[in-house]
This record gives sequence, structure tokens and C-alpha cells, in this order.
Amino acid sequence: MPTNIGSMKENRIGFITMYTLTFFFANFGPNSTTFVVPAEIFPARLRSTCHGISAAAGKAGAIVGAFGFLYAAQSQDRTKTDAGYPPGIGVKNSSIMLGCINFAGALITFLVPESNGKSLEEMFVEKEDDETMPASSDSRTVPV
Repeated sequence: MPTNIGSMKENRIGFITMYTLTFFFANFGPNSTTFVVPAEIFPARLRSTCHGISAAAGKAGAIVGAFGFLYAAQSQDRTKTDAGYPPGIGVKNSSIMLGCINFAGALITFLVPESNGKSLEEMFVEKEDDETMPASSDSRTVPV
């Protein structure tokens, strides 16, 4: 009777180590570029909108990557593809393509501006226009 490789006693430490490293690096890069960096680089007036767009773009990229890999990883031989899928470029070629895309993403991440230890207030000093400010400081109306 075949046994599950993950349930074999001698593989448990290796499995836990690989799982931990995979979980760490899967969250380390994408979470910092879609959550932490947008909070630092967008101007205060547009921060929430741009933060939402950044998060949505990250999720859309994950969806495209997951489905794209499914189709691309199919065998080039039509007789060896899974039912309902067209021939792809194979697992080896799609993994190489995925690695190149990940490397390009890592390089592009270095183009994001650095905050250089400045606070958000120091980075984005917004000019106060007389037209947008209420006439008195006790006014409870919000300018539109």
C-alpha cells in the first residue's frame, strides 16, 4: 500500500521547514509591496484611493498568474493535456517564465521611491488654499 510522503516520520522536519520558508517568503515580498509601500509613497490626499488600486492590482495579478500558470503548464502534446485544456508550453517552460516574471518584479520594486526616514507629513507638505479652508476654525462644515 503506498504511503503519503508528507506523513512519513523522516520527512516531517523537512516539510515543516519548507512550509515555513515558503509561507514567510510568499508573504514577505508581496505584502510589503502591496500594503506597506503604498502607505509610504502616495500623497495624503490620494492615499486611500491609491492604496485600494494597489491592493486590487496585486489581487488581479495573483488571479491572472494562477489561471495563466494552469493553462501554460499543460503539456505541448495534445494527447497529454488535462481534459478541457488546450496544449501549453509545459511545466518546465512555464516555471522558467514565472521565474523571469518574478525577477522582473523584484527589479521593478527597487524603482519605488524610498521615504529616507522622513515622516509622511515631511514628505507631503500640502499647501493650504484659502478657498478650501473653512472661514473660521470652529466651523463644522466640510468644504466640498
